[in-house]
Amino acid sequence: MNPVEHHYELGITWQGNRGTGTSGYRDYARDVVLRASGKPELAGSADPTFRGDASRWNPEELLLAALAQCHLLSYLHSAVNHGVVVTAYDDTPVGTMEQVGQGGRFTSVALRPRVVVASPDQVETALAIHREASENCFIAASVNFPVTHEPTVVASPVDLG
Repeated sequence: MNPVEHHYELGITWQGNRGTGTSGYRDYARDVVLRASGKPELAGSADPTFRGDASRWNPEELLLAALAQCHLLSYLHSAVNHGVVVTAYDDTPVGTMEQVGQGGRFTSVALRPRVVVASPDQVETALAIHREASENCFIAASVNFPVTHEPTVVASPVDLG
């Protein structure tokens, strides 16, 4: 099968010049704005450990969010394909980054999705399809560290009528 390419584009603007640019490590802010056509702006910065603004999204959080959101969307697709009716889904992912000198890298991410399905007879399948969702997640397939899953699935019958 031939691959299908998808292209993504955004703009990023540094907003941290305090008047003297990068004249010294403490002389500039790490604030940025991310823009994509037709979407609200996203305020970014560095992690506070690296002199960033804690009120803005940092790249490490954005990576974690991308992994969690990609898994969620892949999971919902797998649920439909397997006849599992998901009525609620939330996640509290955690990531570990290791810093060595000036550099570093993520060493692991654990997704911890909590899924509610419409019927008790769907719980087993709902647990099993996390593996399929992981295999179908483009972002997880693009990183060089393990992305594990610690799912919880419960049934809560709802009236879908």
